[in-house]
Amino acid sequence: MNDEDLERAGDTRQALRQAVADAASKIEALTPGRSGNASAREGDTVAITPTGVPYPEIGPADIPVLDVEGTRIEGDLEPSSEVPMHLGIYDTMDVGAIVHAHSPWATTLAVLGEPLPPVHYSIAHAGREVPVAAYEPFGTRALAEEAVRAMTEADSTACILANHGLVAAGSDIADAFETAEAVEAVARVYLQARSVGDPVELDAEALTDVEARFQSYGQQSDG
Repeated sequence: MNDEDLERAGDTRQALRQAVADAASKIEALTPGRSGNASAREGDTVAITPTGVPYPEIGPADIPVLDVEGTRIEGDLEPSSEVPMHLGIYDTMDVGAIVHAHSPWATTLAVLGEPLPPVHYSIAHAGREVPVAAYEPFGTRALAEEAVRAMTEADSTACILANHGLVAAGSDIADAFETAEAVEAVARVYLQARSVGDPVELDAEALTDVEARFQSYGQQSDG
């Protein structure tokens, strides 16, 4: 690498570390204790939350930086134990960030071993349903393989990890969190509705309409 390439690589690493550190408070809001993690990727560089560090204490310098093989290239702290899952998703899906949480309502579905059906249009942030990945121990390549399989088969950017929690992906860290928060909100509504009746699912036509509307939702740039 020449000096310009080295400077560009350094800027990329710093931007990713800052984005992940800024997201720490959102992880804390979604998941209890020190569980959960988040990462962001650009090219062959991945920044991910450190393991076992209280979220309010995390700053950019605390964020480990890895290559796509999982080798730490920057940072003194050990990365999250869920590195294999993050790298497995990046290796298979065209996404720029991943959030893993033990948010209570999605985790309730995880304990039940049930997918999240399309009972509210907000599920379209992830797809037409949020599937369940079979149980595998945390931090293992087997868990990564199950998560990737479930998401790929359902054409979803999120999945419920059986007896574990939720993983969601997006184009960047903000998009990944929006997906995770949407899934958690719909899971809550779904389980509350089940306690008093039978939730009504949106059909394929309605979901197609939602997907089209999401394409033009929000402030559009004039270019």
